[in-house]
Amino acid sequence: MTLPIYLPGVAGRMGRMIAECIAEAKDLRLAAAFEAPGHPWIGRRLSELLGPAGGECVVADAPPAAPKEKRVVSVHFTTPEATVGWLDWSVGNACPMVIGTTGLKDEQLAHVREAAKKVAIVLAPNMSVGVNLLFALAKRAAQALGKDFDVEIAEMHHRFKKDAPSGTALRLGEVVAEGLGIDLKSHAVHGRSGLTGERPAGQIGFHALRGGDVVGEHTVTFAAPGERVELTHRAASRRTFAEGALRAARFLTDKKAGFFDMQEVLGLGA
Repeated sequence: MTLPIYLPGVAGRMGRMIAECIAEAKDLRLAAAFEAPGHPWIGRRLSELLGPAGGECVVADAPPAAPKEKRVVSVHFTTPEATVGWLDWSVGNACPMVIGTTGLKDEQLAHVREAAKKVAIVLAPNMSVGVNLLFALAKRAAQALGKDFDVEIAEMHHRFKKDAPSGTALRLGEVVAEGLGIDLKSHAVHGRSGLTGERPAGQIGFHALRGGDVVGEHTVTFAAPGERVELTHRAASRRTFAEGALRAARFLTDKKAGFFDMQEVLGLGA
């Protein structure tokens, strides 16, 4: 038996990569693909657009009233509005969701968590194994180094990325704050300009760079007088995110409900 995958946002950079990875996997099948209403791919066969990776799917603008297959998992790397729009359908059809969409607001995250009481959901700002190890290491470093070290988080992505700082950078800030035992919202500063004065203790700085075709780079710097510790992850291909998302889809096959992250999928226990 192969696991059927529904793929919204199939025309996007991540959507295309996920479709390619599904085509190469023996235990997965692209059962349906979707794009926003009015998109030029609507009504076209994916094989005409993506070659063998597309299979025989015809791109639709909305999911069917009910899936023909059992235990469909949908994988989302779209906009926050599009992702949240799938929640009712997923709950109504008991179909788990993998959410890699970033930029979700607090109210939208609350909708996701509420839906997770009835259907299984994995939500993570970054699906790569390496980045999720970075989360665990950053938290442990914060615990070990303590408040004597200043923390700065820098990230760089391609020019097309729409949100800043990245969801991964924000999650790094969260795990560092957890390690330090502080509240991120009251200690975060996003960029600096002008006469800012002396750096306050306990501040966690965020810096977003955009340009070219950079897939994703994240560095957490812990700096104290006389020494500096840096933890860095660089992604060379979107494939690592796609493979992680599909690993999350497999993880959900025996889950009826619950809110999970990639730490749980990977067994990192952070």
